[in-house]
Amino acid sequence: MPRFLKEKLFPLLYRHTAAIFCVAATTFALKLLEPNLEIQLIALLFLLPVMVSTVLWGLTPGIVAGLLTFLAFNFYFIQPYYTLQVHKTQDLISLTVFLIVAVVMSQLIGRAREGERVARQREWEATCMYELISALSSLQDAASVVQTLASHTLETFNMDHVRVKITHGKGQSALLVDAPAGTLPSGEPAIELPLKTARENEGEILMWRVQAQLSAEESRLLEAYINQGALAVERIRLVKSENKMRVLEESDHLKSSLLNSVSHELRSPLAAIKASVSSLRSGAVDWDTDARQDLLVTIEEETDQLNFLVGNLLDMSRIESGALKPQKSWNAIDEIAKGVIAKMRKQLQEHRLEIHFPANLPLVPTDYVMIGQVFTNLLSNSIKYGPAGTEIILQAAHEKDLVHIQVKNQSPPVAEEHLTRIFEKFYRITEADRVTGTGLGLSICKGIIEAHGGKIWAENQPGYFVFHFTLPVMLDGALPQYPKDPSDE
Repeated sequence: MPRFLKEKLFPLLYRHTAAIFCVAATTFALKLLEPNLEIQLIALLFLLPVMVSTVLWGLTPGIVAGLLTFLAFNFYFIQPYYTLQVHKTQDLISLTVFLIVAVVMSQLIGRAREGERVARQREWEATCMYELISALSSLQDAASVVQTLASHTLETFNMDHVRVKITHGKGQSALLVDAPAGTLPSGEPAIELPLKTARENEGEILMWRVQAQLSAEESRLLEAYINQGALAVERIRLVKSENKMRVLEESDHLKSSLLNSVSHELRSPLAAIKASVSSLRSGAVDWDTDARQDLLVTIEEETDQLNFLVGNLLDMSRIESGALKPQKSWNAIDEIAKGVIAKMRKQLQEHRLEIHFPANLPLVPTDYVMIGQVFTNLLSNSIKYGPAGTEIILQAAHEKDLVHIQVKNQSPPVAEEHLTRIFEKFYRITEADRVTGTGLGLSICKGIIEAHGGKIWAENQPGYFVFHFTLPVMLDGALPQYPKDPSDE
């Protein structure tokens, strides 16, 4: 059977036949009741099939019903009966008014019905677009976007099969997604449209459907679907390009900052070590003099400085890669701090050091080496920026489930807007033009403290610049098991 007959002609004949039948049934019923009805009431009742036909089957069947009721009213109920002739002027006016009312009413009802249909159609389109846009908005990869577009298109338009093809550029394989997954239907696709944006063609969408013809509303919605899908694919591609550019820019910035910060710090100890070793090898320095001892001390100190610098760089790389995993055990904070102070006694010679750790300070679950690195970096910072002869104070306190440690020095105050940024990589402020350093020490402290579940910050106090950091006193929700006192047994 031809598709035109099945989809167009038969439904049209059905609607008009139903309207004709409705008029015939009404005429038959009114003819039976004619002796008990006034002619005016019969005219009003003849408007019912017009209204019913328009509401149920559309404007054209309603107009046909209006014309048929006019003829039936004239033929069966206006004298002379069973003829279309009209002898009285009053009857002619009644028939004319009836015809006008029937046609106008059918048009008004038809327009209202069409308006309702259009409103429902627009609501359906808006709902479908909202669901598609909501589904696409949260997706972050092209494969998910393509899968969502294919599944929504398949469901919305009752397609038999949908294939979406996305091209990634030259030299890259295309992304193919089928809905439903499986073998393609036989034959050529009924609909083939490009996924195209204002910038470029992102791919294409192929659709198989037994009823290939789409209504005007479906065609409009399908075009909107394709546009939204293409824009979503383009958005993801642009976001990836932007992220790639941002990573490259950040990498270039970090590389430049690292070279600027580290080049001088590496060359200075290497130059000192080279000069000291050259002096010793040349024989210009007598092995029995104090100068030889001074050169050896210089080599040792500069080697330690070089080792400290390389250690900071390695620690920073571990923090950024997420490989920093503290090996926690129960340690006393005062022992860690005193061990660091003993190693740094030469650097601390020009400062007055005060330590205020209470005797009842609890053990803290820490990585001994890492927390020692924190104390080393904070004390080194205090030595660099605090003038010679000033105080450096270490103090700690037990506050609820935390141990709060402070490292105070008498360096110049830092502007409030810089207090949070001083823990960023390569960020240096006060007297950075004449004080050596890489700008990594405080950022390493931040990474270590946060890896321990603590917090670090800085603030200005009257006469002091203070570093604060906290460490939790419990490990996996438990406190340390202290040995029992024999006297308690």
